[in-house]
Amino acid sequence: TYCMPAEIFGERYEFLPKKDLLTFEEITRITSILLKLGGMKLRLTGGEPLVRNGFDRLVAKLANLDGVHDLTLTTNGYLLPKFAQKLKNAGLERITVSLDSLDEKTFKKMNGRGFSVKSVLSGLDAAERAGFSPVKINSVVIRGLNDHTIVDTARYFKERGHIVRFIEYMDVGN
Repeated sequence: TYCMPAEIFGERYEFLPKKDLLTFEEITRITSILLKLGGMKLRLTGGEPLVRNGFDRLVAKLANLDGVHDLTLTTNGYLLPKFAQKLKNAGLERITVSLDSLDEKTFKKMNGRGFSVKSVLSGLDAAERAGFSPVKINSVVIRGLNDHTIVDTARYFKERGHIVRFIEYMDVGN
């Protein structure tokens, strides 16, 4: 079976308290050390990064560090209409959006939050308008759940010039 975090932890599960999260200054300091040790690419991901208040400020701090050669974000796309242009202005270079199916029913079943495909596609449109190109699409494939939508997804994004990466779902103990 395919389980989302809400199914495992419950709707009201409380993650790390905000006071215990790294500050933008701490993230920037750690990143600057990693860059001095040879790192060059930064991928901002984990949960949904855009829910963090002032996330575009973090992007700007990271984009201004010496040695950054690739600054990218992985997002569910839901908040991109609000943030795409701010992120581009802050120095974000690339965006990857997670979208497991263009089929509404399948997508809602997989995302576990009731998000609509339309909201993600609106986010992709916003990313394009902001100048992100190509946008990469990560699509997790699960046999019997969304594998029947692969061809439609590939065709849809090829026609728009985006890059689709199909990722095999690996059950790690659910």
